[in-house]
Amino acid sequence: MSSGNLSVKERAILFALLGEAREISNPELEERWGFTLTGKERRTLNELKLVDSRRSGRTYAHELSDAGWRWCALELAAGPAGLGRNPASMERALYAVLSGLGRHLDDTGQSLADVFRQPVSKPESPASDDIETAIIGAYRGLSAEPGQFVKLRELRERLPLILRVDLDSALERMYRARQVNLIPQENQQVLTDADRESALRVGGEFKHMLSVR
Repeated sequence: MSSGNLSVKERAILFALLGEAREISNPELEERWGFTLTGKERRTLNELKLVDSRRSGRTYAHELSDAGWRWCALELAAGPAGLGRNPASMERALYAVLSGLGRHLDDTGQSLADVFRQPVSKPESPASDDIETAIIGAYRGLSAEPGQFVKLRELRERLPLILRVDLDSALERMYRARQVNLIPQENQQVLTDADRESALRVGGEFKHMLSVR
């Protein structure tokens, strides 16, 4: 079904459900988007199988169906030309933006589901002292004796839950405080791609090896 066959509110509801990428109740829709899906609009979108609705207590909860996701994808491809007669300027502007998003998805081989999804919670980054303690603990597990150099790649593999930016900051801080020593790999030919990716650039030089003083 083209945009011209749906009302402005019905299209707004479909895009709101796309943005939520989950089941959402009418009270939540009202709070977050300023409207609900009831009456004629609900029956229309249900009959067209664009939205799945179910009773949730005394209200309804709604979610885009597979057909609804396809409708949204087609709207991105249609652009403002699919709006029919005399669309409002805001609608035209919105569809111009959506058209740009559609082109980006085509260029990158992604789908709407890659963009509109529930955020994945990330583990909280440990405090600075905790990261430094973790670095020393990981080093001791890799080295046979104090002062022995180990690969930064191996250290990173031991600390997968620490964000790289936090780990790099801690390593640089410890290096400048002379708590650790960082050096380049002397024989660059033995470096693997993973070794190069794991390097830390300090003072204009890539460091591949670490020892704890």
